Amino acid sequence: MSATRTAAPVFHNVLEMIGNTPMLELRNLDTGPCRLFVKMESMNPGNSIKDRIAVAMVERAEREGMLKPGGRIIEATAGNTGLSLALVASQKGYRLTVVVPDKMSDEKISHLRAMGAEIVLTRSDVGKGHPEYYQDVAARLATEDPDAHFINQFENPANPQSHYETTGPEIWEQMDGRIDTFVAGVGSGGTVTGVGRFLKERNPAIEIVLADPEGSILAAKVNEGRDVPAGSWLVEGIGEDFVPDILDLSYVDVAYAISDGEAFHTARELLRKEGVLAGSSVGTLLTAALRHCRAQTEPKTVVSLICDNGAKYLSKMFNDFWMIDQGFIERESHGDLRDLIARRHLDREDFTLAPKTPIHQAVKRMRMYGVSQMAVVDENDWPVGIIDESDILLALVSNAGSDREPVENFMTTRLEMISPEASVNDLMPIFRADRVAMVADASHYYGMITKIDVINYLRKQLA
Repeated sequence: MSATRTAAPVFHNVLEMIGNTPMLELRNLDTGPCRLFVKMESMNPGNSIKDRIAVAMVERAEREGMLKPGGRIIEATAGNTGLSLALVASQKGYRLTVVVPDKMSDEKISHLRAMGAEIVLTRSDVGKGHPEYYQDVAARLATEDPDAHFINQFENPANPQSHYETTGPEIWEQMDGRIDTFVAGVGSGGTVTGVGRFLKERNPAIEIVLADPEGSILAAKVNEGRDVPAGSWLVEGIGEDFVPDILDLSYVDVAYAISDGEAFHTARELLRKEGVLAGSSVGTLLTAALRHCRAQTEPKTVVSLICDNGAKYLSKMFNDFWMIDQGFIERESHGDLRDLIARRHLDREDFTLAPKTPIHQAVKRMRMYGVSQMAVVDENDWPVGIIDESDILLALVSNAGSDREPVENFMTTRLEMISPEASVNDLMPIFRADRVAMVADASHYYGMITKIDVINYLRKQLA
């Protein structure tokens, strides 16, 4: 397993770069008595392990005459398969329509659109058989277009076969056959089935561990043989509410159910301690792998996967505010209205303007921070106004040169100040007047509360 430095090859097509990804040992995480290695599938040109199956499935469709030159590929995907198919389609001259559930990250959707894919967004709160379930929508679209081919990764035999022919052999060779455990998740089932089959054929003693999000039905099926109703989860790309046709669970020895919070924090720890920016599914896999490693009493060699790149999740699990809003980062509790403030001023989490800030700079900051209103504070750090998109619009319409004027000329100075000791009910008249609440006492300004802040707070209380 020694690393030999050689010159990188020269390729003549981006698709030639798929596969033969490196293996990395994780040495800064607590792995108990074990050694933990990860195969860096995020280094595929499409940044995920799905590049492998995308090429295999498209080439199978071509061989069997299911996909004609200039035809249309349709697929249901939580993101990465769509991105990989977009890569293949762009190189082979096909049109691509991807049907995705609405929990998919903005980065993935933007990436897909940038590659020319058509996006059809569907509900993530319905199960298989519902007319708005993403796989059912994809199948229906394919029947409506005679030039379309539904790739259907969940039933496509080229999916597990690609892992049997490439991923499994690469792992075996890189580890010189010295592997005790392989940890993977199930998106479509291809990795577990293909790699599991290959490794078990080489050594039946190799343990295949399934990392499954809490809410998915697979962990209970593996560990207890029980069929349970599907729940919901935020991790993208793995976990199922049904058993895909290509998934062979007979290769799986044990499953770990991993919560969203554990997965997200593990992915963040992986970045801090190992320098690996990985996706949310990797957080699930690594949490299961670490739990398995720490439970061992004898040294073992464990291999898992860096399934995709974490750049697709910067607005979600790598964003502290998103983590806070979802309840995955605990903050100091005050037991009053300060707990409802999403961006706390004393912690410098909010975005403010000075009275002399020009309008054009306010517009730039609103766009940069993705906010529609900002508090204006004076030199004593006290709010003297608030400016929102409506104020700026009126300013720009009324005076062509107003973008150079200070925000104090256009801000709203009638502020709805409220004490931290007030009740949530006291916020309702402020919201009915279509205003925001500014929480302050004699000593400090603490921040703004908007309608969505109260909604998020109440949702977390109910959860």
